[in-house]
Amino acid sequence: MYNQFHSVRLDYEKCKGCTNCIKRCPMEAIRVHDGKAQITQERCIDCGECIRVCQNHAKIALTDEMDKLSEYKYRIALPAPSFFGQFKNSENIEDILNSFFHLGFDDVFEVALAAEVVASIVHKYLKAYKRKKPLFSSACPAVLRLMQIKFPELLEQVIPILTPMEVAARMAKEEAQKRTGLSQKDIGAFFISPCPAKVTETKNPISTKQSAVDGVIGANLIYKDIVKHLAKKHHETSPRLNKATSSGIGWGYITGESKSIGYGTSLAVSGIHNVISLLEEVERGELKDVDFMELQACTGGCVGGPLNIQNLFVGRVRLRHLIEKQTNQTSFYTDKELSDIYEKGTFKSTELIQPRPIMTLDNDVSKALEKMERIDQITNNLPGLDCGACGSPSCRALAEDIVRELAFETDCVIKLREKVKMLAEEILDLARIIPPSMSDTSPKKEK
Repeated sequence: MYNQFHSVRLDYEKCKGCTNCIKRCPMEAIRVHDGKAQITQERCIDCGECIRVCQNHAKIALTDEMDKLSEYKYRIALPAPSFFGQFKNSENIEDILNSFFHLGFDDVFEVALAAEVVASIVHKYLKAYKRKKPLFSSACPAVLRLMQIKFPELLEQVIPILTPMEVAARMAKEEAQKRTGLSQKDIGAFFISPCPAKVTETKNPISTKQSAVDGVIGANLIYKDIVKHLAKKHHETSPRLNKATSSGIGWGYITGESKSIGYGTSLAVSGIHNVISLLEEVERGELKDVDFMELQACTGGCVGGPLNIQNLFVGRVRLRHLIEKQTNQTSFYTDKELSDIYEKGTFKSTELIQPRPIMTLDNDVSKALEKMERIDQITNNLPGLDCGACGSPSCRALAEDIVRELAFETDCVIKLREKVKMLAEEILDLARIIPPSMSDTSPKKEK
């Protein structure tokens, strides 16, 4: 039985069964029955598309609360690069980082700095790689989960390097351990996330056995508190916190990762439906001349994450402004240090990314084929409008649900109307029939 954590949840009370979500879900993971949506966990990749389109705010992302900080003696905040794009241009990164100290954190480590380390590793990996192309970024967990289900044959082309979030947690904890003398279990690393997919990634990691991230706090939960304390500037007495350059901060929006890696030909695509179209092309054997593909589930990249506060275009402009301000910032790590990290292979994935089958109709192959044939027959018999009124996203999906005994053909309003019309005509025909006992068949007397 499938039983894994998913960040995306349904607020049952707020759901009005409007069917907006079923049309946008790229995995056809949502159905609406009895006036309420239901998320099929087995199919969900936590991309957050349903959160964006739900006007009733019935889809939510489950993240950790600030209370979780009390479980650790030393707490480190790991803000995502896109987080800096949530603030006004008048703010600077040093002030934003310092604000975390007012909220109970003991240290801050930029995920953008870890992104620079990952970029260096990927650059060297691409340079040495001589096999099948293109290679795919491993940075977006929603895209990886999409590939597990829909494009399993392309998984071998995912670069086996941990995400910047994971690398940041490991580097931050190692530094903190040396500085404080505390054990790893006493040090908590908390990612400030723009999306639900990264919450799920820390609970059910794909490319490592256990995540070094101990908690994930949504950017929307912490934003107001950061703004509140931005005025309390005390970094004059604090060590310099902002170590990332424009290269790492650029990972906050689409194309930033490719530019940071800076190798060969690259293609950057954002938006889960665009990513699916592109992967279908690659699956057909196209785009073999591209070295690297940066794929992000959220439109615009992480800055378009559903847990962010600002409109993605505003966030992108603000990030670009910050990047321009960072142009004179020199790299924190030397080329020698980055080469040593690559040679040691410290941040390589430890687990192979495995396919995740979800459409097993039957364990018996012959029965599965029969069911597949029946799905085709039912689909051909349905009107093909894909209207969603039945609660399934398409006629094909309704046919699958019928074969899986989760729905009926009469859930389709067109088929229901046909059946009602047929029954009405039969009833009318019956009404015209006069029983023999009531009919007058005797000869009429002449007047």
